[in-house]
Amino acid sequence: MSADEYPVPLAVVGRGAMFVEHRLKSPQVSESAYIAPTAVLAGDVTVGPHSRVLFGAVITAEGGPVHIGANCVIMENAVIRGVPGQETRIGDDALIGPHAHLTGCVIEGGSRIATGAVVFTGARIEAGAEVEFHAVVYVNTVVPSGVAVPMGWFAGGQPAELVAPGDWDRIRAIMGPLDYPGTVFGVAASGTGTPMSDVARRYARGLALHHRDHVVPDERHRLSPQDPQP
Repeated sequence: MSADEYPVPLAVVGRGAMFVEHRLKSPQVSESAYIAPTAVLAGDVTVGPHSRVLFGAVITAEGGPVHIGANCVIMENAVIRGVPGQETRIGDDALIGPHAHLTGCVIEGGSRIATGAVVFTGARIEAGAEVEFHAVVYVNTVVPSGVAVPMGWFAGGQPAELVAPGDWDRIRAIMGPLDYPGTVFGVAASGTGTPMSDVARRYARGLALHHRDHVVPDERHRLSPQDPQP
C-alpha cells in the first residue's frame, strides 16, 4: 500500500485537553483554534477560529452556554462560567488575562480583561473597554466603550461608576440597588443578609448534574459549526 492510499486522519481539536460532556452538551471548537493540554472545556462551549485557550484555563457552561469568538486569547488559569438566564459571550479579538474570573457576562470585541480581574454576572464590557489588574466589575454593570477600570478599582452601575478601593461607603451604596443576591443566587435580599445555607443547597443541587458528565476522548472532540465536519 502506498502512502497515497492511507486514509486521511480525522481532524482533532484540543488534543490532550479535557473536553467534558455536561448536561448532554459537548464543547465545539474551531479547527484553527488551540486548546492547551491542561485546559478544561465543559458543556455547551463554543470556541471560534484562531482563538487560543492556554494552560489551566477553565471554560464551563453551568446551565448557560459560553461562546468565545474569533482571535481571542484566554490566558493561563482564567475561569469563564456560563450560568442560567445570562448571556456569556467573549467577542472577537478579546484578551482575557491570567487568573481572570468571568461569570455570566458579555465581553465585547476588542476588549481586555487583565490579570486577576473579576467580571460578575449580568455585566457587560463594551467594545474596546479595559478592566485592569485585580479590578472588580460588579453585577449588572455596564463599562462603556473606551473606558478603562483602573488597577484594583471597583466598577458598578449603568454606566459604571469607578470607585477607588478604599471608598467602602460609596462602594456599598452602589452595590445595593444592583441586587447581587437575586442576580447571582436567585434569592431575595434581606436586612439580615443572604442565608448561605440556602445558597449552598441551591449550588449543590445544580452541580449534582456533574455526576452524569462524561470525558470526551480526543477523537470525538467536535469541530464548531463553521468548520467542515469530517
